[in-house]
Amino acid sequence: MWRICAANGWWSAFGKRRTKGGKKAGPPAHDDLVLRQFRADAPNRLWLWDITEHPTAEGKVYLCAIKDVFSNRIVGYSISDRMTSQIAVNAQVSAVQRRRTVAGCVVHSDRGSQFRSRKVARVLARHDLVGSMGQVASAGDNAAMESFFSLLQNNVLNRRRWATREDLRIAIVTWIERTYHRRRRQHRLGRLTPIEFETIITTQVALAA
Repeated sequence: MWRICAANGWWSAFGKRRTKGGKKAGPPAHDDLVLRQFRADAPNRLWLWDITEHPTAEGKVYLCAIKDVFSNRIVGYSISDRMTSQIAVNAQVSAVQRRRTVAGCVVHSDRGSQFRSRKVARVLARHDLVGSMGQVASAGDNAAMESFFSLLQNNVLNRRRWATREDLRIAIVTWIERTYHRRRRQHRLGRLTPIEFETIITTQVALAA
């Protein structure tokens, strides 16, 4: 092989493998407080959030979703045609408005620039939320959130080609609120839906008190 290359004047070159998007993950804004222990014994103790994208004929749609580990309920989300820090801010504000009593809740993400932004840090501080970030290039650090996106991919995003962003936005919201929350029974929740699980546990705690 060396003789053939030398005779033809060929030289080999090696390049570094580029990270997704051609950018390296930035430094963490928070320590990893979860360490892949995706468990919570009550609502609003541990939230996971991440961003996914999908194409339409008009361009990409981005979804930032926040999941409560206790019940797997999507407690907040935001849909946009741009992947900026504002989509993360809007999702967090949505979650706080829904859950209200959130002080001390750990909010875990990857090291995406949206989650490291000053805007997001201010929202976390304003509501006494505690930030947490996983390791670089380690999908396992947020695997519980990725499982939700896989369901969304199989049940909505990949079912057809989407003509408009609005069509896809409506489909995502409908599936989350009508199907995932109220119809999809989950083995980890004792074959209950997220809404049923939270309702039953909340009632039991109230009666015990």
